[in-house]
Formats: sequence, structure tokens, C-alpha cells
Amino acid sequence: MTDDANAQSHLDAPPMSHEDPGAVELVRFWVTPDMATQVSLRTAFDDPNAWGILLVDLANHVADAYAREGEDRDRVLARIKDAFDEEWDNPTDLDPDSDEADAEEADEA
Repeated sequence: MTDDANAQSHLDAPPMSHEDPGAVELVRFWVTPDMATQVSLRTAFDDPNAWGILLVDLANHVADAYAREGEDRDRVLARIKDAFDEEWDNPTDLDPDSDEADAEEADEA
């Protein structure tokens, strides 16, 4: 994280949130400097497939933001996808005492 990230902890809601009465906030995602995360969310969709589409849409918005700062958009997207795939295969944030961690250890055995 950069020092700029701490300058303002809350983001402004996008214009759509005020313009469309049907718009809803789906996710609030907080991260600490050591990359600990907490999330509040509502599932909102009958089919979880919609979340896959939203995650790709989010990756594109992130790449656009980096491109506005001078980064190569395609390179940014490739780095995001690489990190997504690596994190999917080898999660770094499992609680060692959780059932998920136990399942991961069983898969590795």
C-alpha cells in the first residue's frame, strides 16, 4: 500500500449510486498495511456466476486506474490474473485453525 492510501480511508460513492434508485452497494473491502483483509458483502444474485463477471469487471476498472497513472493496461491485467490464479491455487489468507485450512492440507497429502 502507498502512503496515499492512508490519506483518505473512505472512498466516495460513484455517481450511479445517487442517480439510479435501484443501485445497491455490494461490497466493502478493507485492507491493512500488512495485507489483512475484512469484507462486508451481500450476495445479491441468485446465480454466483454473476460474481465471476463482477470480479473481471473490477479487474478491468483497476487496470484502467493504473493506466491513468501511466502503467501499461494489458500488463496490469496480466499481473492481476496471475495473482488471482496463484491465490486461487495457494491461498495465503487461510486461518490455520479453520475447516478450510484442514481441507487444503488434506488435498496436499
